[in-house]
Amino acid sequence: MDVFNTFIEEIINFLGISQAWDILQSGNYEALRTYEGITALIFPIIPLLILLEFILGLIYKKPQTKVYKITFLTYVLNRFIGRFIAIAVTTFLIGVLEPYAPIQTSLKWYWFLYGYVVWEFAHFLYHYWGHKVRLFWCLHSTHHAPEDMNLSVTHAHFFLEAPYADAIRTTVCILAGIKPEMLFIIMFIDGTYGAFIHVGENLIKDGRLGFLNKIILTPSHHRVHHAKNPLYMDTNFCNLLNIWDKVFGTFQNEEKNLKIEYGITRKMNSGNFIDVYFGEIFALCKDVYHAPGIKNKLAYIVMPPGWSHTGEHKTAKIVRQEFLKERSMD
Repeated sequence: MDVFNTFIEEIINFLGISQAWDILQSGNYEALRTYEGITALIFPIIPLLILLEFILGLIYKKPQTKVYKITFLTYVLNRFIGRFIAIAVTTFLIGVLEPYAPIQTSLKWYWFLYGYVVWEFAHFLYHYWGHKVRLFWCLHSTHHAPEDMNLSVTHAHFFLEAPYADAIRTTVCILAGIKPEMLFIIMFIDGTYGAFIHVGENLIKDGRLGFLNKIILTPSHHRVHHAKNPLYMDTNFCNLLNIWDKVFGTFQNEEKNLKIEYGITRKMNSGNFIDVYFGEIFALCKDVYHAPGIKNKLAYIVMPPGWSHTGEHKTAKIVRQEFLKERSMD
């Protein structure tokens, strides 16, 4: 009976309906005017869309079962071993760093705009380094392993990635003077939108979202980010506001005549949980073990994926540059 109750509790937690259900049961609809009430209504949207997307996949006969299987196993594992680490890291850094902020903001709307731009910059840094530093790529690669795109991919993360990401984002935001209350609001908004941009073609065929494609980062842009096509590799690191990608030259629109190929360039079995979750760590350990000298061993850890001590580099930057060069000659 305890196992059954735990199972039901996990389903409720996944769907995010516990708070909304409590409000409905109490009849206290005034609570919907509060921050907690608003989040209680928004939390269930993404999980319910995941279920809808899965059902539509069955109807369209494009179930993407391999992706759902791996992301489900990843979600279950992370619930057990990584549940509270990111929260603890965020709370700790706020307490340590807040006194050192050179400026102090308030909850005014203009400070919120400032806070979101700063948060997006911090997100860009974490995400960029997750692709450009081999050790951090080992934490991030699980998210890129699925060979199809759907909303469940938002749960495909190595358990240490969230603490790493929140450590960078929280540090930048708190030192920039963003109040913790505002930071948590931004985290909620950005997390919800960040889940939505993983929506697959079973639910939204054209991820460009019309005119929004020129204003914000859309599912189309994020599909490009998850692609292993040479043109698309290591682009679109932002989450909602794509200003930093445009500032640093990593912005790339989806081209209509170039079909997106999802996944990572390393040969792998995307249906094997061990390979998806630990494969890049095993590959890094192997390269470090066989590398000659301490300098090369350390280089494999901090240099971009694809770097080689032999000089035969296959980094995303080099692959993309070669592709662009060849295309310009056609």
